[in-house]
Amino acid sequence: MKPRISMIALAVDDLDKSIAFYRDGLGFPKMDSPPEVAFFNLNGTWLGLSKRDSLAKDATVSPEGDGYSGFNLAHNVASEAEVDEVFEQAISAGATIVKPVQKASWGGYHGYFKDPDGHLWEIAYNPFAWVGPEDEPV
Repeated sequence: MKPRISMIALAVDDLDKSIAFYRDGLGFPKMDSPPEVAFFNLNGTWLGLSKRDSLAKDATVSPEGDGYSGFNLAHNVASEAEVDEVFEQAISAGATIVKPVQKASWGGYHGYFKDPDGHLWEIAYNPFAWVGPEDEPV
């Protein structure tokens, strides 16, 4: 077995609004999907959006509750300028600033926002890490 995370599923309250946010706000490419779910191709991982009640029913758990769920998502980009660009694009599409973009204590550059459903995202430039093809910094 090769370890990997193949999909991140997010529960959303308004599927159409969330599709617009991820497609238009972050520029994620939407894949053809059934009407009750949306999939975005993230270069080796998929982001799946489904209505909160549907995901809860599928997992046989309650759809109630909010707050910090013990994790956040990160979108690492190739430069500080790209952090600024993606962050502003997300805010323009309806994200809420949690931590404005700034130099990070660990040597990078980052900021945090919540998407329209309250999922916490970090947009970061990490000069010490690499993701994607060998010549693309994370």
